[in-house]
Amino acid sequence: MLGENKPWLIPGAALQMQWEIKWYEFVKRSVPQHFFVRCNQKGETAKDIFTEKHTDLVQAGGEWLFKTSESCSVVAALIATVAFATSATVPGGVKENVGTPNLEDKPAFDIFAISSLVALCFSVNAVIMFLAILTSRYQERDFRIDLPRKLLVGLTSLFLSIASMLISFCAGHYFVLMDKLQYTAILVYAVTCLPVTFFAVAQFPLYFDLIWATFKKVPQRSYKVAPL
Repeated sequence: MLGENKPWLIPGAALQMQWEIKWYEFVKRSVPQHFFVRCNQKGETAKDIFTEKHTDLVQAGGEWLFKTSESCSVVAALIATVAFATSATVPGGVKENVGTPNLEDKPAFDIFAISSLVALCFSVNAVIMFLAILTSRYQERDFRIDLPRKLLVGLTSLFLSIASMLISFCAGHYFVLMDKLQYTAILVYAVTCLPVTFFAVAQFPLYFDLIWATFKKVPQRSYKVAPL
């Protein structure tokens, strides 16, 4: 049953539901198998009681996941659009007779080409993960592994796509300022990245809570159940 006292309180309804399922499975492994097929005076099994008492938590977790995935999918789609346009652009143009980039020997061009492709791949992957969450059935068993894992992969891909997009922008724009500002351009780009850095820092608590709730195990028993 979902009681008022929760010494293992996890922030967020979805993560709390994942933790509740872990405790349910822990209790199920800790007692003899035939205990879970027995019914109480109302004819309810342990599984029936668990499902009934956690209906509101499942609904709240589904709504939170839907809103989070909806917002993140919009950001990921915008990044994918920008990354696609950036990856199809060649800074400095190409050589007329050969068709190779004019700046192909510059290290900044290699950084630009690689980071733009990485941003495109991770942003598309983030969109796919968030769309998979949006189209999920939000059933009780989905909160155990499926939904948290998709959210974790989606957020990781989103953070990596944002970082890659900024690197691509700085590497491509470096050719504009390298003759005028030289090494001062690095400081300018560092300041430009501050707003996104603040956004990432603000989202890291949710990210770390998700990792902790996904990989943390409930306390294991120090005894063994004697077989009947």
